[in-house]
Amino acid sequence: MSSSTSSSARISLSRFLIEQQREKGHINADLRLLIEVVARACKRISIAVGKGALGGALGSAGTENVQGETQKKLDVVSNELLLEANEWGGHLAALASEEMDDPHPIPHRYPKGEYLLVFDPLDGSSNIDVNISVGTIFSVLRCPDGIKDPDESAFLQPGTKQVAAGYAVYGSSTVLVLTLGDGVHQFTLDREYGDFPLTQSNLRIPEDTSEFAINMSNIRHWEPPMRRYIDELLAGKTGPRGRDFNMRWVASMVADVHRILTRGGIFIYPRDLKDPSKPGKLRLMYEANPMAMIVEQAGGAATTGLQRILDVQPTQLHQRVPVFLGSRNEVERVTAYHREATA
Repeated sequence: MSSSTSSSARISLSRFLIEQQREKGHINADLRLLIEVVARACKRISIAVGKGALGGALGSAGTENVQGETQKKLDVVSNELLLEANEWGGHLAALASEEMDDPHPIPHRYPKGEYLLVFDPLDGSSNIDVNISVGTIFSVLRCPDGIKDPDESAFLQPGTKQVAAGYAVYGSSTVLVLTLGDGVHQFTLDREYGDFPLTQSNLRIPEDTSEFAINMSNIRHWEPPMRRYIDELLAGKTGPRGRDFNMRWVASMVADVHRILTRGGIFIYPRDLKDPSKPGKLRLMYEANPMAMIVEQAGGAATTGLQRILDVQPTQLHQRVPVFLGSRNEVERVTAYHREATA
């Protein structure tokens, strides 16, 4: 599914990015710097997460984000770390975070660059207090030509416009997964040296799988095609699929997707009827688009149940969408069920 890199051929993230710039022309110096800065911020977030209760950052911050969700202290800390790390480097025109109502402008005392950074500073933060893996998700877009002071409209680009996407998982080890549009590569934080050496390159998701990840507590709210698909999986060997399936659910998207990238599977957060006014749970810009780019670059598929996620034209910065992603054949099957139901 991927190729591993031995310690004798240690390639740091910086070296990898320089080679991508110099030999392949996939990135320029500003994009290289941007990714390095994000990686350094992720390293600092990893340290904060790793301290747990010793760092005094567990529990609720007593505030809510733009989606009305209770913010954890580490949500706020992670958001500030990413803002502080990125606003002064001269490679960004603006930033947008899941934790903030509006885009964050680059202070006038700093130079501006050609890129926009979109991020979920701490995905899965409801799991922080119980020591389950959480992570950071990020997406990089180009700022549209001629825009000097980007507002929300500058960010409203389909996922196909992303020039890079990645995530960090803060678990037993801290892993950074990155795509520049030419495959998916994994870097693991070496805590002794403080860098991110390349540990796997060209990750691939198997086309077939027998694992699925979904929040089963919402089953009573699902639409008929979603119930049809899950009923088939639960029927196992005695059902129409003729084999057993296993369910895995971390309730941390970054951890669930990382498992799928590692060994295959399908992750689903469908639209449901619990709140018909919401088209989905997950955010297009901060979660669905970067994860869809990564999954597609690894040979998987990612849809809303009706269309390719990367083709969705955003209309709002905090727009929500249904998400079906992972092993291609399963994503295509459940997507076909939804399309049949709307035909």
